[in-house]
Amino acid sequence: MDRWGITIPFFDQTLIESRSLIAQLPELGYTDAWSAEVNGADGFVPLALAAEWAPALRLGSAIVPVSTRGPGLLAMSAATIADLAPGRFVLGIGASSPAIVEHWNAGEFVKPYARTRDTLRFLRAALAGEKVTETYETFAVKGFRLERAPASPPKIVLAALRPGMLRLAAREADGAITNWLSPQDVRKVRAELGEGTELIARLFVMVTQDAARARETARRMLAGYLTVPVYAAFHDWLGRGEVLRPMHEAWAAGDRRAAVKAIPDEVVDDLIVHGDAATCRARIREYVAGGLDTPVLAPLSGGDVPLDQAVRELAPTLD
Repeated sequence: MDRWGITIPFFDQTLIESRSLIAQLPELGYTDAWSAEVNGADGFVPLALAAEWAPALRLGSAIVPVSTRGPGLLAMSAATIADLAPGRFVLGIGASSPAIVEHWNAGEFVKPYARTRDTLRFLRAALAGEKVTETYETFAVKGFRLERAPASPPKIVLAALRPGMLRLAAREADGAITNWLSPQDVRKVRAELGEGTELIARLFVMVTQDAARARETARRMLAGYLTVPVYAAFHDWLGRGEVLRPMHEAWAAGDRRAAVKAIPDEVVDDLIVHGDAATCRARIREYVAGGLDTPVLAPLSGGDVPLDQAVRELAPTLD
């Protein structure tokens, strides 16, 4: 069965306001609900509630940072959701970014690859119920054991944008999560990840036939993301370094407005799904054809229809 995910809670609703629509997701054909953790809802509470509201859904975090919680706390949170949704929870972890880790959470964004790898290895042992005493490259744990290890330890997937992290995901994790890419880019990512490892991507979608409106919204989002060093390096690797150079130069000069305007239409159209609902569903299928296993839709408000209607119109059952 094809997987077809959605991001919860929805952009224009609180978590409680999302309850009714989350409960309807399985009958609409959605198989997955994935949280995020930036500066809105945390990564675990939406999944805890969705476990009760929509017990048929697979639930995942995309992603929780490895440097904003201690390793033991991260294991406890993951074990709690795994206990609420046995066999249905996928723990997505990743390095995140300096802004989220350091500027907002007073942490240290140091050796992101190694910290992610070490956290993955710790979580494997802890969620299996082992007592962990280990000195890793980026932290040490002494005598930690979960009071209640989950009967079904969750799969663990890694946020991965470039070859090193993609290969780590293939070697040691159960999958990789990526975003801000085109259907053609999926093929390059899949080539590094290899076959047989689940590839998940969040896809931002606006249901509107007003391309100018969609691009205006998307440009603001893209400027905020693609100037982050990890995403800048990702798109250099994907081959967009030169076309995005004017945006980076304007951003570095402090001219945010010019940076937004400098993003070409073709880049926006590559990275944001927009059009009427049927066009959007067809575009999402292009990602799947390129090697994406689990599209996770993130419908944006401001389109031609209310967001809850967009969620219904993007459902795979309409194909």
